[in-house]
Amino acid sequence: MSSQKPAQFTEFTNPNLEVMFSAEQIRARVSELGRQITANYTGRDLVLVGVLKGSVIFLSDLMREIDLNLKIDFMAVSSYKDETVSSGDVEILKDLTHSIRGKDVIVVEDIIDTGLTLFRLMEILGSRGANSLKIATLLDKPEPRIKTELVIDYCGFRIPNRFVVGYGLDAANRYRNLPFIGVVKDPGMV
Repeated sequence: MSSQKPAQFTEFTNPNLEVMFSAEQIRARVSELGRQITANYTGRDLVLVGVLKGSVIFLSDLMREIDLNLKIDFMAVSSYKDETVSSGDVEILKDLTHSIRGKDVIVVEDIIDTGLTLFRLMEILGSRGANSLKIATLLDKPEPRIKTELVIDYCGFRIPNRFVVGYGLDAANRYRNLPFIGVVKDPGMV
């Protein structure tokens, strides 16, 4: 039996990745957000709506930091329609399972950049009778923002316009499992 310890992802070696936020930094910030949400939603009927797939890890950690009875639901949307740039026209691939009428809703995202898809998603959800509709995102990348009127109520970290992966964010559907946020130095080598 080998006494060698298994490699830890915090020591993940890939010359094309540079750690932007460590697992410890993310844990601390998610805990802070959970305390803020707990304070703001005490006594209310809270539903967290995760936008698939990227928000899954953030949503899972965030909901465990919220000291309230709450519900979760998921949506999957696409605004690319076989293009490489978002059209802003949202196609719902997976809709909510339950009604949000009369509920307080926080839409949970992994990253917000242009804001086109989320802006349209908020319009769609806003027509469904929720008491309130707020946004929580792990990462806010404002530089490419087109929808500047989009209000982010709970933000983990504000980042520069860099290509990042890990903690749910992917490159060609890889790297979602990393417990940290890493900057891809050369996106052509993903």
